[in-house]
Parts: sequence; structure tokens; C-alpha cells
Amino acid sequence: MALTNIAINKAAPKDKPYKLSDTGGLFLYVTPAGGKSWRWKYRVNGKEKTMTFGLYPDIGLAQARDLHAQARREKAMGSDPMVERMTTKLVKRIAADNSFSSVALSWHEQWKSARNERHADYVLRRLQSDVFPIIGARPISEIQAIELVGMVKKIAARGALDIAKRSYQTCGQVFRYAVAHGLAQTNPIGSVKPSDILPSRKTENFARISALELPDLMRQIEAYQGAAITRLAMKLMALTFVRTSELIGAKWAEFDFEKEQWRIPASRMKMKTEHIVPLAPQTLEVLLTLKFITGHSKLLFPGERDHEKSMSNNTILAALKRMGYGGRMTGHGFRGVASTLLHEQGFEHEHIELQLAHMERNAVSAAYNHAKYLKHRTEMMKAWAKYLEKISKTGVVQELRAA
Repeated sequence: MALTNIAINKAAPKDKPYKLSDTGGLFLYVTPAGGKSWRWKYRVNGKEKTMTFGLYPDIGLAQARDLHAQARREKAMGSDPMVERMTTKLVKRIAADNSFSSVALSWHEQWKSARNERHADYVLRRLQSDVFPIIGARPISEIQAIELVGMVKKIAARGALDIAKRSYQTCGQVFRYAVAHGLAQTNPIGSVKPSDILPSRKTENFARISALELPDLMRQIEAYQGAAITRLAMKLMALTFVRTSELIGAKWAEFDFEKEQWRIPASRMKMKTEHIVPLAPQTLEVLLTLKFITGHSKLLFPGERDHEKSMSNNTILAALKRMGYGGRMTGHGFRGVASTLLHEQGFEHEHIELQLAHMERNAVSAAYNHAKYLKHRTEMMKAWAKYLEKISKTGVVQELRAA
């Protein structure tokens, strides 16, 4: 006779354990202490086993019958229900242990050995800041492509397109590591490219030398035999890595020598937001030298014929060509070389991007983003200026941080 909830509730403890039978071999086991549990006896390979489905009232009558029916189906298909349950629990526990964050940390430990320490630390911080809060606790074997798409869009929503792309690429490396070590079956990133998720940014390719060639270029700039104003323009380009148009259009009124800052107005910036360039001691020295030459003008670099207009944007390009760098280096190339070296030496990506004035501004952040991370950027620009000074003297590539 099938059990009812009324009969179960009325079942009182006795001196010895007893059971109340339901259908199909399911029964309620009642202990002298009053405990009630759902059980089922079955035989596998001639051996009797007792499977417990849980305690009553945590597991009600209807749920107990469902669990019992599932176990009977497994047995009918030739499996041992208890073994199947233990296997399922083990798989879940392994999946929980193999969360994305734990696997990512294992990958990072292996990956970082061949990388610069500061760059490795930067990648780890990016994971901890942007990735782990979203998918870190998820079992890596269960993560779907749509979750990663959501993560990337969330990062991109704050204007950090490059960070979103880099984070997505790092996740791809983690998933490849997981697949290689049997911790995941597939790499969900394999089917979705960053360009499928993120808006494209128009890029321009400018000729530039490699970082290894920079020391020789800096020494040649120091020895440049052309106009002094052109030589100083190239030095400032290297020290500040602003855009050529931003440099040649600079006005003395934009410089605050007391605060050691160059504030480029929004009207002259590509991003249409005021941009602050911290001035290192070496940069200030170049500016003071230049002031002796062009201090009479409102412009740092007045034109040779018309002093009311800035020098031509081809002046620097022509000087580089004269030194033997035609087709190999441009004024804009200084930005690319600086970005490469600063990233390789472990400086924060956001600090570099802000100093390059690459970071996208939204309506909320536009008013203050020009001053974001100013302390860190000032330290970075001082380190960069020291680096250029040292390689100019030695002609040898140096450790940027050590400089």
C-alpha cells in the first residue's frame, strides 16, 4: 500500500527501528530517536545494497518517489545507482575545484616563467580586476561563449576597448591550458573573435623603428646638424610622445613650469578632451633651451617664414629622413616605440593609454579623465625621460625601470 503524507507524519518512534513501505521497494526508515529517511534496497551482481535518498521532511514524499524512479531507471539500464550518484558528486566537486580562477592561476604560474615580471603581474591584476569577479567562481568546464561575450561587453562599456580585447585573449589562453590538461572539453573562445563582439577602432600604421634601434636614433638626434629648433622638436617628441600636430601647435601659454605640466586644450586634442603631459626634469631642460630660441613667439615652433603659424608637420619627417630613417620612422613612430617599451616593462596599460590619449571618454568621465592616474603617469614619464637620457649617453638598450 502506498504511503501518504498523513501516515508519514503520524509515524512515531518505537523501541526499535522500523520501516513504512511505499511502492516499488521505496520505504521510510524510522529510528528510535525519531529520525526518518528514505531508503531503497536493491541487488547488483547478487549483492544487496541500500540506497538512501535523504531525510524527511527535507525530502518530501513526491521528491523521494522521483529520486527512487530515477535510480530504478539507472539500474534497469545496467548501472549501479549508488556508483552513479558517487560519480556525479565527484564530477561536481572536481568542477568546483576547477573554477576558472583556480585554473587561470595555474596557467599564470606556468606562463609567467618566460615573461617579464612586471608584465606578468599586470596580466594577473587584469584577471583579478576584470575577469574573476564575473566568471572566476564558475567551473571552467561549464562556461559558455555567451558568458565571455557578456564579460567583454561589460569591460568595453566603460570605454576600455583594448583592455576588453586583451582580457578576452588571456581567457583564450586559459581555456587552451584547461583543454590541454583535461579540465575542459572545448575552448568556447575558439568560435568567437573579438571583432565579433567589440566595435572596431580605425587604426593607422606609421613607420617606426624597433626598440633596439632607439638608442642609436637618440644619439643621432643629439648630434643632429640641422636647425636647433628641429632637433629640440624631435627630443620633445621622444620625451612626451604626443601626436605631431599636438607638438608643433604647442603654445607657451599651455605650459605651467611651476606645476611641471603641459596642458593641451581640448580644441587641439583628437579626443576633444584636455590632455595633461607631466614634464620630467629632462623635458623641462629641453623646453628652457627652446625658450631662448622661440620665447619671443607665442608658439614653441613658429614657422620659418611665417612666425604666426606653426612649423610644417613635415619638418620632423624630413629631419628623420636626413638622418637615414626615411620610410623607417615618423614623428608618430615615437608613440609606438614608447607604448611598446612601457608595456614590456610592466607599466600599467591604463596609465600608458591615458598618456597616449587613447582612452575613450564617455559623457560622464570626460570632465575629469584627463587628470586620471596623474601621479602614476608623472612617475612613468620621469622613468621614461631617465631611460631616454641613459640610452642617449650609452647607445645601449637599458632596463627602463632601473633607469
